[in-house]
Amino acid sequence: MYEYIKGMVTDIESTYIVVEASQVGYLIYVANPYSFNLNQETKVYVYEQVREDELSLYGFHTLEEKQLFLKLIGVKGLGCKMALPMLASGSIDGIMDAIERENILYLKKFPKIGDKVARQIILDLKGKLGPVEASSSERNFEELVEVLEGLGYKNGDIKKILPHIHSELTIEEQIKESLKLLLK
Repeated sequence: MYEYIKGMVTDIESTYIVVEASQVGYLIYVANPYSFNLNQETKVYVYEQVREDELSLYGFHTLEEKQLFLKLIGVKGLGCKMALPMLASGSIDGIMDAIERENILYLKKFPKIGDKVARQIILDLKGKLGPVEASSSERNFEELVEVLEGLGYKNGDIKKILPHIHSELTIEEQIKESLKLLLK
């Protein structure tokens, strides 16, 4: 079993990357392929899934991502192809916080996660993920999104401007900056 692969990223596709290490190209499914840089050496933590008809590698930027992924695929009814998109569209802290707070709505926002699977995730993992403390900036962005949605803006439009908002601003300043960007 592999712990990580260190090598050159030679190809980036919509669901995977190819990392060349020791003249072997490893196809690795990752949550956010475009977060890797082409032709740059990188270290990818991997999980190897072995099945009767398939051998697959799933990759992660950090060991924490890999550990959360392993816990998620241990949940009944949740496989690799369902757990990986959770890491793509949610933060590690956000997922762990949702599990600890039993936030079913947060978990249901992920592809193919319905009410039954969300409840099973909470049942299997609550209290087993370690301490969860959302950073103040993450809480501010959650609050910012709620405020902007309350003002009638669409979630897709809000997500486009979030990278341009500084987390160290107060919530009031973040709202002002967001409105300026949304009105452009």
